[in-house]
Amino acid sequence: MELPEFMQYSNKFTKGEFVEKISRIAKRAGAKLVYAALLLFYTLQSDQISLKDKAIIIGALGYLISPLDVVPDAIPIAGLGDDLAVLIFVLQKVWGEVSEDIKKKAQDKLKEWFDDDEILEINGLFDNE
Repeated sequence: MELPEFMQYSNKFTKGEFVEKISRIAKRAGAKLVYAALLLFYTLQSDQISLKDKAIIIGALGYLISPLDVVPDAIPIAGLGDDLAVLIFVLQKVWGEVSEDIKKKAQDKLKEWFDDDEILEINGLFDNE
């Protein structure tokens, strides 16, 4: 079976490359954005997810790491808002595929980059985006 054209970009989401990129923006982005990105990244690695869901996750993560944005990331406060909106939208679409194991992996990675008080902002991830 030939993979759809979008799958050619899946090599951009190797664990090392993605984690290195997200760790560079982690403090500026905030725990909520990073948690959403990690949830999608770990869900993408699951064998249980459909190609359709993989396609939308790759699109969302690609938008996050792309230097081209609707609102440039360098703009204070607003710069990462569009990225978070895209991640949350896609995360809501695939939420049924996000296992408790994936949530734990994402939370464990957050603990490496954020203080406990910063991690509290992931509570209510879908509230008030």
